[in-house]
Amino acid sequence: MFDVEKVRADFPILGEKVYGKRLVYLDNGATAQRPRRVVEKMVEYYYRYNSNVHRGVHFLSNRCTDANEEARELVRGFIHAASDKEIIFTRGTTESINLVAYSFGEAFIQPGDEILVTEMEHHANIVPWQMLCERKGAVLKVVPFLDNGELDWEAFGHLLTEKVKLVGVAYVSNVLGTVNPVGKIIERAHAVGAKVLVDAAQAIQHIPIDVQALDCDFLVFSGHKIYGPTGVGVLYGKECLLEQMPPWQGGGEMIKEVRFEKTTYNELPFKFEAGTPDFIGVIGLGEALKYVTDLGLREIAAYEHELFVYATERVKEIPGMRIFGEAASKSSVISFALGDIHHSDTGILLDKQGIAVRTGQLCAEPTMQHYGVTGMVRASLAMYNTREEIDILCEGLKKVANMFGMK
Repeated sequence: MFDVEKVRADFPILGEKVYGKRLVYLDNGATAQRPRRVVEKMVEYYYRYNSNVHRGVHFLSNRCTDANEEARELVRGFIHAASDKEIIFTRGTTESINLVAYSFGEAFIQPGDEILVTEMEHHANIVPWQMLCERKGAVLKVVPFLDNGELDWEAFGHLLTEKVKLVGVAYVSNVLGTVNPVGKIIERAHAVGAKVLVDAAQAIQHIPIDVQALDCDFLVFSGHKIYGPTGVGVLYGKECLLEQMPPWQGGGEMIKEVRFEKTTYNELPFKFEAGTPDFIGVIGLGEALKYVTDLGLREIAAYEHELFVYATERVKEIPGMRIFGEAASKSSVISFALGDIHHSDTGILLDKQGIAVRTGQLCAEPTMQHYGVTGMVRASLAMYNTREEIDILCEGLKKVANMFGMK
């Protein structure tokens, strides 16, 4: 049994009121909330141990360095990487993808090579590859998706040729909620010699991930999606690839020796971590992973799936409702339009009822173009949401519909 009320008690913000209404927070796809213990861990290190990592010999520096590297080990274990050397700390998913696009691109991409992405990608998994193609004379190809939100496998088969050097794919679509069969994608990509980057920003908090079982070459995610701090993210990369990739930023920490004649670079993972890291943010991320592990990610996933099924059924009962993406395998995202009501109007009117949802293009403009809309409303669920909150959302949507004369 998953005790959601006990979990909710760990998140003080859920007791807040908005416009006199109890907060119903359904914008978890943008950022999740932080449990008390994550914030308290960070405050503890700011107040008691704050000192730069990897550089000092004194107690405070050693304490922070140890905690930073403990967090790296926690990440390694959480995604079952083979080595701590494969865990690179970044500012988030976006920076992780940009790192790979630059560094992998410099090492492996030649004019005429192809990069393959899907039509449902977040902008962060499109634009860096466009920039790489412009820089290196490569070609970006796009796998379309079907109206139900599933990838077009026939098109994927035609586009996946030996010219493709890297495939970038979201594990879970941030708009459609589609859970892509990344294991199958990786297997087929490897068969033609392509590497695969998995964007797990919308999966890491919902789905147990084993990078060795998946055999992905790169995997990226952000701390704030999994109840950790903002400004901290992770790049997992196979050690054999990271060793061949050049650093993408120069400065302190990423060096072994600096001479005006020549600089030699540090070993992994530090080769890719130039400058002072957000080490207290990293410590907060480690605490968030401990928190999720203590609850049990499989238990969380089972509860969220039950809640998602309930939410989908309830939302479909509302007249004029159009849900975008109804793939057979979906995660905790429902994107929709309510009749002809503008998505911003829907979002603003829900907000006045204390209900927080996301509206607009959701950083996925090509997905909007696929459906011929300017934007959507997105309700995204987390482990602390409840059936009661889904009911409040649906009653709120009915009020919005009535205000616009919909019956």
